[in-house]
Amino acid sequence: MAMPEKSSCTKSSKDFSHFPEIVELNVGGQVYITRYPTLVSVPGSLLWEMFSEKNPCSLIQDNKGRFFVDRDGFLFRYVLDYMRDRKLVLPDHFPECGRLQREAEYFKLPELVKMLAPKINMINSVANDLCQSDLEELSTNIDIACNLSSTNTGSDLKKAGFITIGYRGSYTLGRDSQTDAKFRRVARIMVCGKISLAKEVFGDTLNESRDPDRPPERYTSRYYLKFNFLEQAFDKLADAGFHMVACNSTGTCTITHDQTDDKIWTSYTEYVFCRE
Repeated sequence: MAMPEKSSCTKSSKDFSHFPEIVELNVGGQVYITRYPTLVSVPGSLLWEMFSEKNPCSLIQDNKGRFFVDRDGFLFRYVLDYMRDRKLVLPDHFPECGRLQREAEYFKLPELVKMLAPKINMINSVANDLCQSDLEELSTNIDIACNLSSTNTGSDLKKAGFITIGYRGSYTLGRDSQTDAKFRRVARIMVCGKISLAKEVFGDTLNESRDPDRPPERYTSRYYLKFNFLEQAFDKLADAGFHMVACNSTGTCTITHDQTDDKIWTSYTEYVFCRE
């Protein structure tokens, strides 16, 4: 009696479409979950080629079995949205149109490329107009600029505003209040304030992953710093012309050791900085 052959990754071309109804993708470290028909909704696109003409076992998968695509995980959300309903909807003040157009070209979506072209042209036109207006303003005010002191660092020309940084910490305090407290390191320094000011002060050390779509003139309380040294944050604020105007801190006892009677306290501290 002939034994049935064991299933393997080698299938005929008729079996290549045997993908699950719900497909999980890992795009540049970002996980997306969508329906199989969405991925093959644009004939001739790269995703259509991957999920209709290739064997599932021939595609790269991560350690959790998700199909891996080595592209920009943040921008892929707009690619996937387009493939769902053939429309392009971007947030206000979206600064990544050029990069998104490059992603559309990579995924072989010519209609999406066409939709992005007018937006890119408009951005370039606005940028050129701003440059021209800046030159005219500079020419108009050149006499005033020449009268500035040679020792002026230019900080007076920067925008005024407030930036608040906060952190949660913990420390252990013994029964004897005179005993030195044992502090633990700061886990994360949060940043609150206007987006443009936060980026100006902290630059590449600012982690924007929790609030990536905010335009420059909006406010956020979800950014945090990639380092955890308060003194480093203070130095950056001082270099940008900010000075501290207020601070506050709260502490709460969270747990007590039964054997030592030591108490573990948690605290939240905020520092408010201002540039006039």
